[in-house]
Amino acid sequence: MKSSVLLLGMITFFTATQLYAKQKVCIFDPAGKAGDGFALAKDYALEAKKWGADIELRAYIDERIAAEDLKAGQCDGAIISGLRGRQFNKFTGSLDAIGALTDMKAAVTAYQLLSRPQYAKQMVNGAYEIAGLGTIGPAYIFVTDRNINTLAKAAGKKIGVFAYDAAQPQLVQQVGAQAVSVDVTNAGAKFNNREIDIVPAPIVAYKPLELYRGLGTQGGIVKFPLTQVSANFIIRKDKFPEGFGQKSRHWVSSQLHRTFTIVGNYEKDIPAKYWIHIPPKEQTEYIKLMREARIALTKSGVYDAKMMSLLKKVRCKQSPAQFECALNDE
Repeated sequence: MKSSVLLLGMITFFTATQLYAKQKVCIFDPAGKAGDGFALAKDYALEAKKWGADIELRAYIDERIAAEDLKAGQCDGAIISGLRGRQFNKFTGSLDAIGALTDMKAAVTAYQLLSRPQYAKQMVNGAYEIAGLGTIGPAYIFVTDRNINTLAKAAGKKIGVFAYDAAQPQLVQQVGAQAVSVDVTNAGAKFNNREIDIVPAPIVAYKPLELYRGLGTQGGIVKFPLTQVSANFIIRKDKFPEGFGQKSRHWVSSQLHRTFTIVGNYEKDIPAKYWIHIPPKEQTEYIKLMREARIALTKSGVYDAKMMSLLKKVRCKQSPAQFECALNDE
């Protein structure tokens, strides 16, 4: 009898220990603990206590390491970009598809839609679950010479591309430019030292990567987003309480207006002299080029076809007059 009581006590103790153990969540933020992303994560951690989690936050300035630590079990959750998160969930990782969401309002609409319970199954892939979808903001093209203001003028130039994103090299090839492999840790330095002429980057990277050094007096930022860079909160499902993922997605969705404001403030901080405004005709050429690359990458299995179809519906609901809305190839 005593042994049975002892055994029951041990089971209760270990179950309680597992349930209430701290969850280590690794946050990628180029500015580290001083960044806006980390600040939002601190608010999230307080809210998550209501859902039975006890989150310990760790800041990472190298996204690759944050992703690797999640895979290795050093992190129970991680907040990383959709580009890097595609390896954990192809469906949500396709949100960052080239040209799929160039408008931030459309991106917020898509994130809120996907945070509803009817998409809960798509949020789970093996041991991992997407517990929140946010935005890092638009990815723009930074150039060392503002005369590179059309696709034709990008031919022969050196463009920094992230090797883990299959879309970027293909787009570079289509414009006749030279792809140079970069990552978060060296993209800024290569651009600032003129080792590359062009680098696509989210606007939030402008200050942390000191991209103004590469812009100098001759450079600029093309005011036409390649995509909206999503932020994926990915968790190891078994490390969090039952039902945690949906509660988390709902809360993150409710906070998207905050990131919308933060990104807007980043753009306001960019000196007006750096913005390169391109004419509508050239914008249409960008859209067509990105669309062709996106369709090809979907057919080759890089992007999720169901996500591409959903994002097209979001785009066409917002802008039904767009030429693509009459086509059926995506």
